Amino acid sequence: MDTTSVKPVNDFRLSPIQKADDDWESERTEVYSAKLQGLVREQLLELGEDPEREGLRKTPLRVAKAMDYITSGYSTSLDEVVNNAVFDAEGADEIVVVKDIEFYSMCEHHMLPFFGKAAVAYLPDKHIIGLSKLARITDLYARRLQVQERLTNQVANAVQEVLSPHGVAVVISGQHLCMMMRGVQKQDSFTVTSAMLGTFKNDARTRAELMELLKQ
Repeated sequence: MDTTSVKPVNDFRLSPIQKADDDWESERTEVYSAKLQGLVREQLLELGEDPEREGLRKTPLRVAKAMDYITSGYSTSLDEVVNNAVFDAEGADEIVVVKDIEFYSMCEHHMLPFFGKAAVAYLPDKHIIGLSKLARITDLYARRLQVQERLTNQVANAVQEVLSPHGVAVVISGQHLCMMMRGVQKQDSFTVTSAMLGTFKNDARTRAELMELLKQ
């Protein structure tokens, strides 16, 4: 099993967006949607701004690049992310959990960011997966227009699909800018969602063991 420490993953895309930020201004700008750039320009005009002034001249291109990266989950498959990093369990029969997986996503209702941390756990049956893949799977579904409830279930279902384990659990805690910088304006609010499959849903003792692990 991959035992490298899990941290936010920004490099799994199999596209030109893998290039470092320093390369973006000079290479392959043609991959960014000219139509999206035009729409951003129209938005600036609608707001009463001048898209030709110095600070905004490259804003449509920058927004197109940013949106391409932020929504890169649409153009990447689960198979590409897992990349055959599934191995025989070799007797592993205890809960595997990766906690504090940082993620960033976009609320589909207001197209404002939400972000937080995810815990992804499974109880192996015949297979285990490289630990970093649990973080990459989280990013795969976070990098789309999302709601936190669906994100939680998509991550859980993906792990179930890849491993067919005895159980899968995903717990996500997130902060939503649509609740912080507008609307109700609750700066300290957190939203917690969970998805439990298999033994984590059906067996109270296994679920309780997981909850203890998440507290550590």
